[in-house]
Amino acid sequence: MPKMEETGAAKYYQQARLGSMDVSIELGRQHALESLESFDDDGRMKRTGNMWTASAHIITAVIGSGVLSLAWAIAQLGWVAGPVVMILFAFVIYYTSSLLTDCYRTGDPISGKRNYTYTDAVTSYLGGVKVKLCGFIQYANLFGVAIGYTIASSISMTAIRRSNCFHEKGHKSPCHVSSTPYMIIFGVVEIIFSQIPDFDQIWWLSIVAAVMSFTYSSIGLALGIVQVIANGGISGSLTGISVGSAVTETQKVWRSLQAFGDIAFAYSYSMILIEIQDTIKSPPPSEAKVMKKATLLSVAVTTFFYILCGCMGYAAFGDEAPGNLLTGFGFYNPFWLLDIANAAIVIHLVGAYQVYCQPLFAFIEKWASQAWPGNEFISKEIRIKLPVSSKSYNLSLFRLLWRTAFVIITTIISMLLPFFNDIVGLLGALGFWPLTVYFPIEMYIVQKKVPKWSMKWFCLQILSMACLVVSIAAAVGSIAGVVSDLKVFRPFKSSY
Repeated sequence: MPKMEETGAAKYYQQARLGSMDVSIELGRQHALESLESFDDDGRMKRTGNMWTASAHIITAVIGSGVLSLAWAIAQLGWVAGPVVMILFAFVIYYTSSLLTDCYRTGDPISGKRNYTYTDAVTSYLGGVKVKLCGFIQYANLFGVAIGYTIASSISMTAIRRSNCFHEKGHKSPCHVSSTPYMIIFGVVEIIFSQIPDFDQIWWLSIVAAVMSFTYSSIGLALGIVQVIANGGISGSLTGISVGSAVTETQKVWRSLQAFGDIAFAYSYSMILIEIQDTIKSPPPSEAKVMKKATLLSVAVTTFFYILCGCMGYAAFGDEAPGNLLTGFGFYNPFWLLDIANAAIVIHLVGAYQVYCQPLFAFIEKWASQAWPGNEFISKEIRIKLPVSSKSYNLSLFRLLWRTAFVIITTIISMLLPFFNDIVGLLGALGFWPLTVYFPIEMYIVQKKVPKWSMKWFCLQILSMACLVVSIAAAVGSIAGVVSDLKVFRPFKSSY
């Protein structure tokens, strides 16, 4: 009897153990499936972006400080050429961006190899020396945009001080304010935000920045409408600023060319399009389809805002339209509304700076990890538990030091070159043709195997050449403006 009882107990124990093993195996399978669901087809963490987050990134990048120079740009071109040029740029940007979205995956649009960056796409489709050329132009342009945004933010911060000064002391008071301290403040803020590790983690910053861009654009539009009503009519002419004692014929030509660069900069975002597309969740639908919808929505919204803000600013001030609508003091009152608008500009530029610089940060960090794969200083991350939540932050000493150095360098250069309009025009001119037109068209030709000398190939080349001429002309105009500014400028002593 005891033996039988012992055997029965053993069998019961064995069955129980086998049962628990089955449960463990099942739980292990579930855990494995859940782990797999947390990753995309390329082994990276699952992307969560959609049309709305992509649109927010684009609007944050596009409706930037460039919108504030559009009234000045239209003033140089006039009521006919100004809006027409703006619409043409919008069409070119949308068309070439649509070509570029198809280059996110090589081969199949659903399961093809992903290209994580603009340079990766050029590597997959074009290769050779064009990759190095593209990388240099893209990252140099992103570096330049960081400088441009630092300048723009300091101008808006000084405008708040000056606005309050004019309110207290009268409009005829000089109210000179140095921009240098405000550039340093902006730099410190960007050092903090630059420690956000990845592009995908700044979606909330992009949404805040997009809201701010609509805020200050709407205020600028409203103030323009009020000024037109106060004037009792629309200012300006069909051909733009008049040649006379204030502007010579040569200056009219340079300024008209610079206006092209300003408009190009106002629409510039192609150099980060692939990086934005890489935040969109996996198919279906394909990332290209989602990105095309986001591009159409964003370009349509920005063009509508641009034409309204630019035309209303020109209608309000005519030939006297300031280079920066909200900081050039075409408006003095209500001063508190101007302060809100300029504060919104600064908040927007904090986010826009990150949207443009995160791809550059990622490129340098990827290059460093490949160059020194075993280096602990580059690869090691220290996990820090955040006191306000259950989440933790991975601190990289390399990321901390190099990103901080980057922000410091861009801030110092901004102090040396605080020329908003000329820098904006030059950046737009240098980046427009190669990044917005040439590379997307060349990659599309390779991807779709467009026959050389066919009608489609010929039309694409005409578009590319026409945009090259515009870029060269705009660059010449902007360089002439920078040279003119340098004659009267003293470094680190800029004031407005």
